[in-house]
Amino acid sequence: LSGWEVFFSSGRVRGELMDTLVVCAKCGKVSRVQLERAAQAEPVCGACKAALPYHQGVQSLNGDGLHRLLKAADRPVVVDFWAEWCGPCKAFAPTFQAAAQEFGGRVIFVKIDTESDPAVAQSYGIRGIPTLIVFKNGREATRQSGAMSLSAFRSYLQAQLGGNSS
Repeated sequence: LSGWEVFFSSGRVRGELMDTLVVCAKCGKVSRVQLERAAQAEPVCGACKAALPYHQGVQSLNGDGLHRLLKAADRPVVVDFWAEWCGPCKAFAPTFQAAAQEFGGRVIFVKIDTESDPAVAQSYGIRGIPTLIVFKNGREATRQSGAMSLSAFRSYLQAQLGGNSS
């Protein structure tokens, strides 16, 4: 089988998950989304069939959705707290999205608009944006304020994961 990727029923290839978890904005259910399918077509909720807020490896959530995701997550969750008016947030967005494409099987990537949901920003003590929080097993593991280059963000994620992305 040289040259072939072997897909196991667990959804893992060479130790990486080939899916992610996404919270439905309509019904609040957590759906498992296959990364390959999501790259080809908009994913839909397994419960209510609404379109899921998942675009190019990143999902947009509010505080309630984040709480549901953290309870269900089987891997680290990286949350980017941002706002539309924030220049550094806009500059960091492509970096966050590129990292989501690269680490998508190992990490769940979430964006929370602090203007749309100021209560969640307050509950996590967000004082400046962009702020990244990495959650492991539903608890905050680390946080970083300010935008980063892609190479710095990769290094940051690899340190949180304890290894390389490949």
